[in-house]
Amino acid sequence: MQIPKPSDADKDRFRAVVPENPDVVVKPMFGNLGAFVNGNMFAGLFGPMIGVKLSDADREALEAAHQTLPFGPEGRAMGGYVGLPEALSDKDEQTAEWIEKAFEYVATLPPKAAKPRSPKK
Repeated sequence: MQIPKPSDADKDRFRAVVPENPDVVVKPMFGNLGAFVNGNMFAGLFGPMIGVKLSDADREALEAAHQTLPFGPEGRAMGGYVGLPEALSDKDEQTAEWIEKAFEYVATLPPKAAKPRSPKK
């Protein structure tokens, strides 16, 4: 499976549109970036594409207004996530609004339990 790598400009844009909130953690994921709240990812970067996890109502509103994209590897899109449309690729303010909606939604979900670390060999 080929995983696209984001450019430095893609990473900078992603960090710029993620909400500034002390509960937000941005960390690397498979050469890309993910934005998390309470251990749950609410937005991710996959190559140049930004994907978000929205409530059903927000996802339907986004899909009604724009043609969205599957988010993740070709043929193996991440369930529950939608790729923001290419029409928003140069509209940081609108992108930030959708990411904020994703943050607000995912912040209401139960915190993700930390996986126990396997013992060192």
